[in-house]
Amino acid sequence: MQLSDIDLLDRDRFAKGVPHEWFTLLRKEAPIYHHPEPDGPGFWVFTKHADVSAIGRDAQRFSSDQARGGVVGLEEITADQQAANDLQEGGNLMLTMDPPPHTRYRRLVNRGFAPRMLSQIEPHVREVADRVVEEGIAKGDADFVVDLAAELPLIVIAEFIGVPHEDRHKIFSWSNKMIGSEDPEYAVEPAEVRQAFIDMFLYAQQLAEERRANPRDDIASTLLSADVDGDELSAMDFNLFFLLLAVAGNETTRNAISHGMNAFLEHPDQYKMLREHPELLPSAVEEILRWASPVLYFRRNVTEDVDYKGHQLRTGDKLSIWFVSANRDEDVFDDPFRFDITRQPNQHVAFGGGGPHNCLGFNLARMEMRLFFDALTRRVDHVESLDSPTPLRSNFIGGIKHLPVRFHTASDELVGA
Repeated sequence: MQLSDIDLLDRDRFAKGVPHEWFTLLRKEAPIYHHPEPDGPGFWVFTKHADVSAIGRDAQRFSSDQARGGVVGLEEITADQQAANDLQEGGNLMLTMDPPPHTRYRRLVNRGFAPRMLSQIEPHVREVADRVVEEGIAKGDADFVVDLAAELPLIVIAEFIGVPHEDRHKIFSWSNKMIGSEDPEYAVEPAEVRQAFIDMFLYAQQLAEERRANPRDDIASTLLSADVDGDELSAMDFNLFFLLLAVAGNETTRNAISHGMNAFLEHPDQYKMLREHPELLPSAVEEILRWASPVLYFRRNVTEDVDYKGHQLRTGDKLSIWFVSANRDEDVFDDPFRFDITRQPNQHVAFGGGGPHNCLGFNLARMEMRLFFDALTRRVDHVESLDSPTPLRSNFIGGIKHLPVRFHTASDELVGA
């Protein structure tokens, strides 16, 4: 294999699973690589842990601003991206902002993710995790992604932002259209992608109006009343933050849980170890996050000419930082292709590697994963794979769409048989 064989724009290759052999070659031979683009200027690819972290922390030279190109999409702008850009007019989407405005905005929304808020909801999240797992394993044979992994984060994030339980699948449908539209199973026309954005905005607007009139103890009410040094969220700011939470808080955790289960299917000794040593749950969660890398890359945009380790980056250049590669970096992780729930230390960059755009909801995601696998390992002796996982066709989201499994109790009898 040669560098010329690598095509990180080939979604069909990602539909077969992450091409780790490409990233291994890049880390070895071209850790800073200028990738060609059929109808554009090309883009820089950074695959080493140190570079991914450094660039993610340097917002001054490597911008996330939507006006410069944003954080998603390496080709010239697509219809889907244009729909998102158009709808962002008049508001601030935290993901595509740079400091100092990003810093002020994040101070506002941080209130909803304070440790006190999360500790208050943990008992309820545990109840939800127990219920989701019990209902899923009662089926005996199940699609782990649809029946279990998708349900917990969907219920939790819906309740967290104040969406009634009966409306949670609206969020699921809208986010699938916005994130998975390059996959044939979720394929929709650009007009439908735009409509999904509009529908979610309208829903958020109605929710905001209701919460302003009748505040509750949820993040929607908290954010709408937030005031830091005179700053507060505008109506469009709230709509955009609702969209970000609904998509990021649903898709990424669902895929992390799904990848975690698939890793346990491929490494049953690790599942057995976790059942016998539940105190390993925190380190197991970190290893699942490293292994899964739910967001494969983010884009950044060069704001000034930079000599970076001998490579001349020019103003306006597109570059990409690949978390999925950094999380297999041989210089950071001992035997990186070994799934090891006892791995210490584990300096993965699944949440962004620090810096201004480190994942806002990382503690919520960790809590959900810990409680989910606690509920599963307490009830299920082992999980049997019935078919190979079906990866999402995307070079941005490391997703699994389907994972057929069979659950067995400690007595080795089929649950629900």
